[in-house]
Amino acid sequence: MQALKNVTLVVYGLQALSFFFGGPALVGLIINYVKRDDARGTVYESHFNWQIRSFWWGLLWFVVGCVLVIVGVGLIILFAAWVWMIYRVVKGWLKLIEGKPV
Repeated sequence: MQALKNVTLVVYGLQALSFFFGGPALVGLIINYVKRDDARGTVYESHFNWQIRSFWWGLLWFVVGCVLVIVGVGLIILFAAWVWMIYRVVKGWLKLIEGKPV
């Protein structure tokens, strides 16, 4: 069980690193999908689902923001997506430390 907690912490760390470098989030997503079955039925299952949804929704809003930069609202969307991702990583990390599901 401790190994799964460590994996979950690593993925949150990779997501946090993605604020500066994009690649770590993709590595975290791959880890989530590879280890997802191991997390089934545990408190970590909700964290894995949270992390996976964070990645895909964050990517969607990043793409939308990039496309809309040309009409002027893209930077607002990109900033909002960045703040939202910070919220998701911090909330998940805190819940994990408390031993609670997200």
